[in-house]
Amino acid sequence: MARSRGWAGPIGILVLLLVGIGCFATLPWTLGGVEFAGVVERRYEAGDLDLNLLPPSLAGFDAAETARVAEVADAGGFVPVLAFGTDELGRGMLTRVMLGGAVSLGIGLASAVIAVTIGTLLGGVAGFVGGRVDATIMRIVDILYGLPYILLVVLISVAADGVIARLGLDPSSSARQLVNVATLLVAIGGVGWLTTARVIRGQVLSLRAQPFMEACRAQGMGAGRQFFRHLLPNLVGPIVVYGTLAVPAAILSESFLSFLGIGVEEPLPSWGNLASTGLSELNTVRSRWWLLAWPCIFIAITLVSLNLIGDRLKARFDPTHGST
Repeated sequence: MARSRGWAGPIGILVLLLVGIGCFATLPWTLGGVEFAGVVERRYEAGDLDLNLLPPSLAGFDAAETARVAEVADAGGFVPVLAFGTDELGRGMLTRVMLGGAVSLGIGLASAVIAVTIGTLLGGVAGFVGGRVDATIMRIVDILYGLPYILLVVLISVAADGVIARLGLDPSSSARQLVNVATLLVAIGGVGWLTTARVIRGQVLSLRAQPFMEACRAQGMGAGRQFFRHLLPNLVGPIVVYGTLAVPAAILSESFLSFLGIGVEEPLPSWGNLASTGLSELNTVRSRWWLLAWPCIFIAITLVSLNLIGDRLKARFDPTHGST
């Protein structure tokens, strides 16, 4: 059992590196422009309706599908990479899944960094200062815990739409996409710090009673130096562990919100809105399984890999966990 746990972390790191490199390294390609029929479009948006809903070429084409591809190519049309199939607009799923992964991973990582930073600062201050400051911060945490998460995100999204309207920005422009991404960062990062704050506060309260902190106070060391030079370095372990575990939670939140149509919107893809589109194409007559399968597969392997890495780090920094 211990041997399997030892292999789980490196396997998770390897898989996550492959997914991350595949998504981010291909950004110049997925965001690059392609020209056909005298029009220049970004690769992730480019498609041909004559090639819509083609199955993955990895599974093989029948005669009719092969003829469709040949006809578009002979006419000088744009033929996307067909390895993962195409969507209802004839856009290549491989391109959109790779770009969607970069969007989902980017939002997840940024939201986790925001959440861990806020949680560490507020939890550390609450535990270190104590008294009314501690009570005030913890009551704020309790209140935010009681608020419905989806309702909070919807309210932030509505407020963002109002800002766009007042500024006179075109809702269909890139500014709308930037606001949507910023909304997700604020919503996910602004709520995800609650658990981290409680954990860090508990760690700080425990560390304050340790002999080395008593020695710092006996020497008359200032509060700032106590916190940053002696207390904060001892919090690196919990911060790393909960930061790693916060990333899959943030990615899952982004995918869920985009699935509901609250987060990233078309034409910009994310794993969440790709899965939402794929779900609508499942039917009993002809199931276009590839539209739902690819984003869900990438979400699953990414979340499993991140959780394996988090468990390995928890065993590394928590001796009691590693000994069981």
